Amino acid sequence: MFHQRAARLAAFAATGVLLLSACGGEAGSDAAPGEKAAAAASSSGTIELAFKRGTAQQSNAQQNTGDWASDAAPSAAVKKPVVRKWVQLSAGRAGNLDPVVVNGAGFTLYRFDKDTANPSKSTCAGECAATWPPYLIAPGGRIFVDGVKPSSIGVIKRADGSFQVTIGGWPVYLFSKDLKPGDTNGQGVGGTWFGVTPDGQRADGPGEAESGEQPGGGASSEVKPASSVILFDAAGFSEGGASQGIAGPGCQNVNRGGTFGSLSANGSVKIWEEADCKGRPATVEGNVSNLADIEFTRIKSIRFAG
Repeated sequence: MFHQRAARLAAFAATGVLLLSACGGEAGSDAAPGEKAAAAASSSGTIELAFKRGTAQQSNAQQNTGDWASDAAPSAAVKKPVVRKWVQLSAGRAGNLDPVVVNGAGFTLYRFDKDTANPSKSTCAGECAATWPPYLIAPGGRIFVDGVKPSSIGVIKRADGSFQVTIGGWPVYLFSKDLKPGDTNGQGVGGTWFGVTPDGQRADGPGEAESGEQPGGGASSEVKPASSVILFDAAGFSEGGASQGIAGPGCQNVNRGGTFGSLSANGSVKIWEEADCKGRPATVEGNVSNLADIEFTRIKSIRFAG
């Protein structure tokens, strides 16, 4: 298996063409050097894609196509599923995230902690996929790679038959509330959404998750900022267990412990894994009966409005 993989990557280096299975692994290719693979997907879910080193601009890709199309912004993409004939994956910087992968139009790409990387699987559909548009590519499409290793890129076949790009096994998405290139409004939303690095890891940096965001991207403008929070050591707001009350305004450090089971807030509040409102953040609304459900049990500081 190792020798087969090495041979496929060597073939990519020589030809620029790699065949990916719908579960994210390479399947080999005998396409002629420099040619784009045929636009075909087999019944087994195999999709043939051509890789091209460098940016689309460097390769003189046609204007108003692919990631440069007029509907390339995530807010436009939510109107209907968008399948690109070419996409660009570039390692760069967006906001406080460095490195993070952005597309050809400069919009941040995200991963979702409730998905899985091995095997690659997306759990974001329906309203979730409207808020977080899956990053799709057509069979036979072209992927421009700029600072991202082709060996970390794959595809999965979604329930609707479309093909979603993966990085490091993680399905990747745009965020509908990123309004301009370089926005990172999806970073830390619900403690489960994060910019994706070139090898599929979470991008470092606090980002700017929007107040009131919940896992899956739902937002509520009716929820007011919290002025106080009670942290319970145990899940389920245990009345007999230890707890700690914290009030704002501004950033307040948690003075005891650091690992909690549940949280009760009188509004929307941002929690952080490190003191002084640093490290990984998450925005929550009201009560969370089991912090493990949002994979955020370590809380060292809280930021209130004001």
